[in-house]
Amino acid sequence: MVQYLFTLVLATISVLPQGRFIEWKADRKLTWGDFKAPPDGASPNAALTSSTIDIEFGFDDNGLLYAIKCRFDRNRSWVKVRTPAVLAHEQGHFDIAELHARKLNKALKAYTFNRRTVNRDVNRIYDTLIAAHHEAQNLYDLETDFSRNREKQEAWSKKIAAELKVLDVYAGYTKKQSPDR
Repeated sequence: MVQYLFTLVLATISVLPQGRFIEWKADRKLTWGDFKAPPDGASPNAALTSSTIDIEFGFDDNGLLYAIKCRFDRNRSWVKVRTPAVLAHEQGHFDIAELHARKLNKALKAYTFNRRTVNRDVNRIYDTLIAAHHEAQNLYDLETDFSRNREKQEAWSKKIAAELKVLDVYAGYTKKQSPDR
């Protein structure tokens, strides 16, 4: 018997326009052409990156099944100031999302399956990781002053790259299944 439960951060994906999302890939960096939304005139920001960490999960008799996606939303991302420094800063936001997608994969791999509590457990793990993700995004903007503090921006860029490298073993999170398989 197979039971599936799905938790998505966004609305049903099947109704979203094709090409709206960019999956995170190490060799695919953002370009200004990826930012399709109109700028928010009331915002003091030079640009805005909208990224998501989505999870679909379910379980069967053998344990937890899941797939994670880290994606950039073209239709919610916008730009006012097009400089290399601002683009690098926005890439940092997307990279921080990927870092937390890997952390989510790591946490789910460490999870001990319990059929009675799996829904609550996975949602708790997800919520904890998403809260940490939001904290990291806010701290990144605060410490780098939205890319204007070049020294801090460089330090953050190195930190993000180092953490991605450490968690590289958790990068293959598409179509994961229980370790029992």
